[in-house]
Amino acid sequence: MELSKMSGLELIRAMVRGEIPPATMAKTIPMTIARVDHGDVEFRVTANNGHLNPMGGVHGGFAATALDSVTGCAVHTTLGPGESYGTVDLNVKMLKPVPVDIELSAKGRVINVGKRIGVSEGVLSDDAGRIYAHATATCMIFR
Repeated sequence: MELSKMSGLELIRAMVRGEIPPATMAKTIPMTIARVDHGDVEFRVTANNGHLNPMGGVHGGFAATALDSVTGCAVHTTLGPGESYGTVDLNVKMLKPVPVDIELSAKGRVINVGKRIGVSEGVLSDDAGRIYAHATATCMIFR
């Protein structure tokens, strides 16, 4: 399997099927890809005791990393073979404390992808629909 010949959508779907390994960041922030479509992804994420800040709450970097991952992957699903991206701006609004040991949904969707810039948004929520964090991302596209 030659990764440089795969579109972003094909590459992420190959990860879901286990044909290529997930990003190593998934070991630091436990996340699995639950769904992937063109411009739209969902990961399942769970904070644990290894993600706590000095005050005992889940560190804000947990939500930021999960949302950076889904907003970037949403853009990636729109890219062709050999194209890549890098996040140049990530704006995260923390709305509620992230719970420990409860699986959450991190969803990302594309707002717009142009020749050089992709804009997407993400939401971190639980299965009851409570939103813990919201993000917007701007990605530079390398063609």
